[in-house]
Amino acid sequence: MAETSTVARPYAKAAFEYARDHGALDDWAGWLAMLGRVVADRDVQKLLSSPKLSTERKVALVIEVADVTVDDAARRFLETLGQKGRLVALTDIAEQFERLRAELEKRIDVTVVSAYALDDKQQQKLAGALKKRLNREISITTQVDPTLLGGVILRTGDTVIDGSVRGRLHRLSEALSA
Repeated sequence: MAETSTVARPYAKAAFEYARDHGALDDWAGWLAMLGRVVADRDVQKLLSSPKLSTERKVALVIEVADVTVDDAARRFLETLGQKGRLVALTDIAEQFERLRAELEKRIDVTVVSAYALDDKQQQKLAGALKKRLNREISITTQVDPTLLGGVILRTGDTVIDGSVRGRLHRLSEALSA
């Protein structure tokens, strides 16, 4: 949802800058991810929207359900989110935090969809080519889609590079019918 994503941006940036400046990126990324998964649950969202629970109780419940340990700064961060009614944005905050972290560490996650399973040598060759082109460390996740016929589709963030035979045939069909 674009609205939650927009709301999450300044909180993610503030959390990231604090964690970076205090050498706690791993800790913050870990508990933010866990808390984000917890608040994504519908039952938890119902609890968070209840006016009967105080902000402190909502924060305590989310931390308890997530089973994470947070320091004082993290607890203050969560209490601020609770006071502003933004605890439900934790999922988007965690995602944006991770994007900022990946940018800092010059790494990128790439999903490769191919018509057949790629062996380790092919994955390493593809990762090497992408690393050279993007000037980033590459983490590859592979998926198999037999409907592709051949070639690969690369996805990273909002970017999709369709080098599949199916994609090429589709573009050719559009060009011929235009």
